Parts: sequence; C-alpha cells; structure tokens
Amino acid sequence: MPGIDESLLEAMRLPGARGASLVDWISGLALGTVGEAPGGDWEATAAETAELGRHVAESGSLTAGGVPGAAVGPGKEPPVEDLIATTGDAYHLLRFVSTPFDSTVFLHLWLDRNDGNLALARIRLAEMADRLVLG
Repeated sequence: MPGIDESLLEAMRLPGARGASLVDWISGLALGTVGEAPGGDWEATAAETAELGRHVAESGSLTAGGVPGAAVGPGKEPPVEDLIATTGDAYHLLRFVSTPFDSTVFLHLWLDRNDGNLALARIRLAEMADRLVLG
C-alpha cells in the first residue's frame, strides 16, 4: 500500500500531469507535493484549494442529505468524492481521501488541458485515494 510520496509520484505519471499534492483542508497545509505548483507556490496553492475543499465539504447542499457538516468527522466518509475546476489551459482535480481518523485530506492533481485525460485522471486518482496509507 503506497504512502504519500509514492501516490504523488504515481499521479505524476498520468498524461498531462504538471503537479500533485496531498492537502489537509482543515489546516490548509500541503502534506506532500511533487512537480510544478500552480502559480509557482505550493503553500499558497494548498491554502487556496483547502479553502475551496472546506467550503464544499461543509456546505449543506452538496453533502449528506443537505445537512452541513453531517459527513465530516472521525470514521466518516468524505462528504464529496471529487471536485473539478477548469481553466483555459488546465484542469484541477481534487479527490477527497477516506481515512481512519477524520477524512480531512484530498489529493490535488494539476493537469495540462491539452495533454491530460480528465476521465482517466478521475479513475486513477480514485484508485490512488483508496490505496493511500497515511500515518
């Protein structure tokens, strides 16, 4: 079972991958990074994507029967599977990871829009998230 570094390196083997990170959406910290950072700064990217992930995970309209925060907490599955943000030249895929403690992390994959395959990336990132060992 792969750890953080192995999972991020695996993500970078996807077609069009420019960068990947594992982010704690509560603290806004990157727990691991590899490749380029959008905007050139992984710390800023982690903080910004964590804010987006936290907003979606805690919103009532997209989670556990419309109850804000209902699926957040120890031993619970992440409230959302993934998020996709597109720009003119890139895709940003955030895949929430189920963990034995509090499930407040996600994998962030930055794909070049011309070379990346978004469908393949979603499938592979889901597989990576299921196999990821934290701790």
